[in-house]
Amino acid sequence: MGNRFEISVLADDEVYANICIDTAVGEIQRIERLLTTFSDDSDTNRINSLAGLRAVKVEREVIELINRSRRISDITQGAFDISYGSIDKKLWNFDKEMKSLPDAVTARRSVRLINYKNVIVDEKEGTVFLKEKGMRIGFGGIGKGYAAEKAKNILQKMGIGSGIVNAAGDLTAWGFQANRQPWTIGIADPDVKHHPFSSLNITNMAIATSGNYEKYVEIDGKKYSHTIDPKTGLPVSGIKSATIIAPNAELADALATPVMVMGITAGLHLINQLPGISCIIISDHNKVFTSDNIKLS
Repeated sequence: MGNRFEISVLADDEVYANICIDTAVGEIQRIERLLTTFSDDSDTNRINSLAGLRAVKVEREVIELINRSRRISDITQGAFDISYGSIDKKLWNFDKEMKSLPDAVTARRSVRLINYKNVIVDEKEGTVFLKEKGMRIGFGGIGKGYAAEKAKNILQKMGIGSGIVNAAGDLTAWGFQANRQPWTIGIADPDVKHHPFSSLNITNMAIATSGNYEKYVEIDGKKYSHTIDPKTGLPVSGIKSATIIAPNAELADALATPVMVMGITAGLHLINQLPGISCIIISDHNKVFTSDNIKLS
């Protein structure tokens, strides 16, 4: 999935623990084959290749993942949208050669095909149809979390009562450490790579972070994230990182990016309305904001 996965489990038998981990890795690889945009025969690319032409029969779990993605799009008012793959990548290389943003008209034109409501699912037939030619879907905003959660489920079914699946910082943790204490998870400092600015003790929860510190461009002294607002076609600014704590990794992953897009006020307002979900935001000015239900250590 273009990301590093790390799996840690607590078990009495090392041989069996490795068997369990290998099985979980196999599950991640299976999901990769299903969702990747780098293989012509993946369900994702078969849907994209026939956009505007005809519906494509896909695996039931792809239908279910799309349906859940559409619900996230609804509650975020389109800030999360799996049809983001339609954007013209030539406008956004985020490298040293990028010296200016495109004008607003060009940017809006680049996102004209982004509309999750044009991803048509036929439950009875088990098909997906993209209404417009040139549309593309992608699961980059939810796929890591989905894979992490599926790997966790496999491990739990195999009897692993405690562990962590870490998908490049989007992680799910269950059970307890060997000392019977909850897992201690660091919240990344956007300005100091691999250094946490705070920590949380969690169990049976997941954490995902979206930020502008991994891939960005600076233009006229202002930092622009690689995260694009699906409505404007322009990079978001104002937030360095948004961390979501949720009951499962798929949901945490799917909410982190739209909070970046929505901004501090609207993002926190959304999270405060969702039971069991917490959020930590670091602004461009290094001010920390949290949802109403969280206290940092």
